[in-house]
Amino acid sequence: MNRVKIPAELKKMNEIFSANGFEAYLVGGAVRDMLRGTPASDWDIATNATPADVTRIFRSVIPTGIAHGTVTVRFRGKSIEVTTYRTEQGYSDGRHPDHVSFAATIQDDLSRRDFTMNAIAASLADGTITDPFDGRADIARKRICTVGNARDRFLEDGLRPVRAIRFSSQLGFDIQSDTYSAIFDDAVQNKIRSISAERFRDELCKIVQSPVPSAGLRLLEETGILAFFIPELAAGRGVTQADARGFHEYDVLDHNFYTCDGAPRDNLTVRLAALLHDIGKTDTRTVETKTVAGQATEVIHFHGHEAKSAEIAKNVLTRLKCSNAQTERVCHLIRQHMFFFETNWTDAAVRRFIVRVGAENIDDLLLLRRADIYGMHRVPVAAGSPAARNLDELRDRISVVEAEKSARSLKDLAVNGNDLLALGIPAGKHVGRILHELFQCVLDDPAMNERERLLRVARSLAEKIRP
Repeated sequence: MNRVKIPAELKKMNEIFSANGFEAYLVGGAVRDMLRGTPASDWDIATNATPADVTRIFRSVIPTGIAHGTVTVRFRGKSIEVTTYRTEQGYSDGRHPDHVSFAATIQDDLSRRDFTMNAIAASLADGTITDPFDGRADIARKRICTVGNARDRFLEDGLRPVRAIRFSSQLGFDIQSDTYSAIFDDAVQNKIRSISAERFRDELCKIVQSPVPSAGLRLLEETGILAFFIPELAAGRGVTQADARGFHEYDVLDHNFYTCDGAPRDNLTVRLAALLHDIGKTDTRTVETKTVAGQATEVIHFHGHEAKSAEIAKNVLTRLKCSNAQTERVCHLIRQHMFFFETNWTDAAVRRFIVRVGAENIDDLLLLRRADIYGMHRVPVAAGSPAARNLDELRDRISVVEAEKSARSLKDLAVNGNDLLALGIPAGKHVGRILHELFQCVLDDPAMNERERLLRVARSLAEKIRP
């Protein structure tokens, strides 16, 4: 393929470049995706126009990366990054070039890029391809290969090895042998260690959201990168779970990997929870010897691992600079993932489950449970299977109880602390204790949530706890 179809918006943009004597190319991932036959929505433009030129010829320009020759142009409702052709020299901090020089040609600009599949440009004028490093051939072979010497490229930016693994996971490409071997170079390993937690987190999240995240996660483990940034997760390798009960087939690390595979790709919260849901098993593993039919049998336990896993996951996500909201959501799912629903649950038990988990977290928790079951043997939860019927019944029971619109928290009670104070109950811990007991009454019987009925119960409780 010697040319690609340029979107109408970019052709209009090119008319402005051309009318002012400049050339412009679509570059990077958009071209790669077009050549693969997949949609490309994020557009990056390379041009011989300087940032000052771009600012002059376009109406709305934001100086997002002016030090590196990059501005963002707002054009026809889209934000499009525009970067002047450039070359780079020196990477003292392992991320940013020490010196950036504007280059004369698109070929010069492409020579600074990381992988051959990303070093392809398409003219905005007619879609003609410029491919000085034969990136199209690597795309056809589904191969990831650096532009030039792999060790040199990786020493320029320690994130590039992680990006290679991320692209492999996202695209299903193999990393070319020399490129992969360079990741194990001692100097490259040190450079990888130096990247910021935020940059690793962003790549990890993309790996986690790839079609089969375990493929990329295993490469992170094999290259030692996982141990650099999440040693608690890597420690699960070799921590066996299989015993005579047959619940588990894999060790803790593979189970976490495969549970991540089993979670919905479009739900990052559940996939992160799946990856970390059993991270505490390494610290909670115990072995009990039981005698069954005259035979000594080892039974493996991980008592309290859900609480330990939530604790460790919070440390990991905090270290990776995840948002407080995302960290709390993920850790809450992990903390609650060991629920066991049985058909004989009362409506009150279902209400307490909803209150404990939070109605807004129910669907994610059920998705995590399905993923957890998948991760045991890599077998999906089939419709009509015992596990599916159990989860479906729980979801149905929850729907029935939610339709009652019963109290879900203290603020939903028909009385409050001021009402109790008006009864003569002294301010302090007694008020909180009584409100808690009233809430339990309402969970048992929603009809109790009437002001006069609750006040009668409150008076009775106050008499019992009076000093």
